[in-house]
Amino acid sequence: MTSNGIRFDCRHRGDDGPLVIVPHIDGTPLVELIDGFEIAAGMQPAGDAYGGLIPEFFRFGPMQDHFLGRSASAKGPKTPVLGCECGEWGCWPLMARITATADFVTWDAFEQPHRKARDYRAFGPFRFDRHPYDDALRALNAAIGTDET
Repeated sequence: MTSNGIRFDCRHRGDDGPLVIVPHIDGTPLVELIDGFEIAAGMQPAGDAYGGLIPEFFRFGPMQDHFLGRSASAKGPKTPVLGCECGEWGCWPLMARITATADFVTWDAFEQPHRKARDYRAFGPFRFDRHPYDDALRALNAAIGTDET
């Protein structure tokens, strides 16, 4: 199985808004990947439903722990990797199982918890080499500084 690339884009929402974190997989924002998948699968609603995570709006705990599947806010075995386009992750989240080993980090078993009937088995899995993944988390941590709470 080949490995995917990851980076975490961190930008302010609007001119002076809160920081928004959007994972990019192989150079494409995860919001675009999931929009394309849901639209192609005929899911309704679909398209422009997801947005990045906003640590300022919810205490995820350290982002390094969150994106290793060890979030203080995880509701069960899955972790929110995207939130709603409105900024509230609980409104319309994309959840994933994040499994970390010494060599790899895998995102799989995606779900939209408000639409349990949706089938995401063909979305992913995404498998990242651990060292570049950790580098991406360090870059994210540096970008958000003390805003990680």
